[in-house]
Amino acid sequence: MNILLLGNGGREHAFAWKISQSPLCDKLIIAPGNPGTAALGTNIHVSLSDFAAVRALALSEKIDLIVVGPEAPLVEGIYDYFEQDATVAHIAVVGPSRAGAQLEGSKAFAKKFMQELGIPTAAYREFTRATQPQGLDYIAAHSLPVVLKADGLAAGKGVLICQTIAEAQTAFVEMLDGKFGAASDQVVVEAFLDGIEFSVFVITDGQDYRILPVAKDYKRIGEGDTGLNTGGMGAVSHPPFVDAALLQKVEERIIQPTINGLKQRQLTYKGFIFFGLISVQGEPFVIEYNCRMGDPETEVVLPRLKSDLVDILQKLHAGRLSEVQIEMDERAAATVMLVSGGYPGDYEKGKIISGLEQVTGSIVFHAGTAMVSEKLVTNGGRVLAVTSFGEDFQVALRQSYANAEKIQFVGKYYRTDLGFDLIKQH
Repeated sequence: MNILLLGNGGREHAFAWKISQSPLCDKLIIAPGNPGTAALGTNIHVSLSDFAAVRALALSEKIDLIVVGPEAPLVEGIYDYFEQDATVAHIAVVGPSRAGAQLEGSKAFAKKFMQELGIPTAAYREFTRATQPQGLDYIAAHSLPVVLKADGLAAGKGVLICQTIAEAQTAFVEMLDGKFGAASDQVVVEAFLDGIEFSVFVITDGQDYRILPVAKDYKRIGEGDTGLNTGGMGAVSHPPFVDAALLQKVEERIIQPTINGLKQRQLTYKGFIFFGLISVQGEPFVIEYNCRMGDPETEVVLPRLKSDLVDILQKLHAGRLSEVQIEMDERAAATVMLVSGGYPGDYEKGKIISGLEQVTGSIVFHAGTAMVSEKLVTNGGRVLAVTSFGEDFQVALRQSYANAEKIQFVGKYYRTDLGFDLIKQH
């Protein structure tokens, strides 16, 4: 079958790496792709917000299946666009409908969804500019720290954890005044949950679901989880604290009610659900939903998936997910993200990357790279993800760190303490 993969980051490189291994994949097109995906298929530049251009590409390349990497096209309704056009309705799109994608596209929608279904999550209220005075009063009486979330998509930057009432009230007003553009026209104020975070991924056809390998990522730029939030500095799979008992609670209290809620509301959903979770003294709560796979978690989840991903996606589209058995690699996996100096603030692009040919025993996924005058250069804040296997996550991390040392570019930075919190526990 001919497959079109949308996106250009490390997540999409991991998808291309996995899809290209399937004997069911005849042709793989990546739009727009990156230098890493270019070795696995054909990169074609298309704007992912231009659905007409994506449609034209799908028709010209005789595409059978579209895998959507990032969230924006899903929230903007690419599933519906293809489903409602008779000339392309035969093409399977992996992802939710626009209505289903509200699980990520609107924090307020997601919180109300969880509240109505009794899914454990932090207590919250939502406010707009019209209700700003009530919001300021609510924050003034709130326990600390307090969490503020932009309702819409804010490129992973729309969540603030405030330590004082004054800080929270100032940030609240700034958000409603457009700090995150239209994404913060509505702001969710919620209680802070103290625990350890982890990520659970499922694939669902709206009726059945299958759980993929579990991961834990590290968002803060600094050692010891300090400093600014990033898109993710690395990830490990399987985090040892997520034992069978905790995973059973997640499945019974969170995954199953979520799938049932989608059915009850007749929300079309044929794709991935990312459950951003936190374990509070062994009890799981939902921090957020994403309507796609995470990044950099995909770079440890897909390498651990032994099953044929294309076969899974075919059965997903056909409504035969119940026939799928997920087979996982029992080894641990860990990915270390190499980032540009200055990230997540201002950083320079165009730094020459060297040393990739010296990497052995790891997979390198391109997150933000470009080819300029036949030289590989940095082209983003997060540049490369180095993924390795090991008998446990510490062994896998040592391998990734050894190879991270071999790769060079001006300003290269990576965290050297990934998994520090897991070692404390065990």
